[in-house]
Amino acid sequence: MEKTPWSRPTMDDLKQVLESFGNSETVNDLRDVDRLELSVPAEVKTLRGNTISAMTREISRQGLGLLHKGMLNPGEVTVKLASETREFEYRVKIMWCTPCDNGMFISGGEFLTKPDK
Repeated sequence: MEKTPWSRPTMDDLKQVLESFGNSETVNDLRDVDRLELSVPAEVKTLRGNTISAMTREISRQGLGLLHKGMLNPGEVTVKLASETREFEYRVKIMWCTPCDNGMFISGGEFLTKPDK
């Protein structure tokens, strides 16, 4: 399968980007809520109707982090996550997006709808 500039990042892409940040224990973490590392395929749909394939980086009760190709503008999006048996869809407010290695971007957002327990 040919890779396109908008294809979903691979697990190797995710590992490479996370390794480029170094050891997270040496960085002051000012977050209010604990995050869990979570690397699953995701699909981000913008208000304009564009769909961007992504991988999750982490998740908490309040939001999630994503890795993707292409810039996401701050604002509301729909994020779909799927397991083998269920599909989850959340409204998320993208708070920030920044470029990183290999033409990839990382972003973070807050849930506008509460995730299922």
